[in-house]
Amino acid sequence: MSGADLYEFLSRHRLGVLATVTATGVPQSALVGIAVTPELELVFDTLKTTRGLLAGDALRRYREVYFRARPDGPDRLSWPGIVYFAVRPKWIRYSDFAVDPPLIHEVSVFGQKP
Repeated sequence: MSGADLYEFLSRHRLGVLATVTATGVPQSALVGIAVTPELELVFDTLKTTRGLLAGDALRRYREVYFRARPDGPDRLSWPGIVYFAVRPKWIRYSDFAVDPPLIHEVSVFGQKP
């Protein structure tokens, strides 16, 4: 599976699960609406009470990608505290357990090795 194949797969899906850990090591996860750039950057929106922010030209660029994939996105612009994130993964693992044997493939992103 190439990066282009992974982009095609991700761009067909509108939801993803974001999993992180807090500064004290507590795991957390959330279902989020996603968009993907051809460079495999994942974009989503959330409320300002979450960590991190995009601003300026980066905000405009990623919001445009997000709105193309999520036509309901502009409706949330009026929400108090709405912010946008862009995630640049170092590597991505694609797994398909619907086939036998399961397909598990890792893709390097931004010059990083899995």
